[in-house]
Amino acid sequence: MISPQSLSEQERRIVAAWAADCAERVLPLFEAEAPSDERPRDAIARARAYSRGELDTADQIRRRFIAGRAAASVTSAAAVAAARSAAQASGVGHMGAHALGAAAYAVRAVSISDPTRVDAELDWQLEHMSAEVRDALRLLPPVGEDSAGPFAAGGLLARGVLGSTIRMLQSGLSTGR
Repeated sequence: MISPQSLSEQERRIVAAWAADCAERVLPLFEAEAPSDERPRDAIARARAYSRGELDTADQIRRRFIAGRAAASVTSAAAVAAARSAAQASGVGHMGAHALGAAAYAVRAVSISDPTRVDAELDWQLEHMSAEVRDALRLLPPVGEDSAGPFAAGGLLARGVLGSTIRMLQSGLSTGR
């Protein structure tokens, strides 16, 4: 049985570009610490290429962990969160829920680097969702209510700041924030 967190391939392609946009906004936090490490930038570019149909799903799934390994090459929490945001964007080819993961890690990176910008970042993310992105993301189960996967009650994206951020984003899908 396919997880409701997966979304269809078409829906994953729709949300991948938005996830890449979210990750790209915090990429400078990673690159300030590791300017020669291109793994997060490459992951963002691959998410965009996937959204345009230029990469097949199987290839994107095979390569989704590359940017996540870049998080181990930096020390600041903001740079780590930025690398994880790129990794989540890259993971959208595998599971649509990772689009909200990319956004949540971007907010985490912002919250560490400049806590006064968190609300502005959330607003930007919601304002830059197309109607198609909103429609696709509305298909995801509420974070913490699925039995498995990153949105499961104990899942990676359901806990702490990430879970709170995703709850705010999911709430904003219908209210506009």
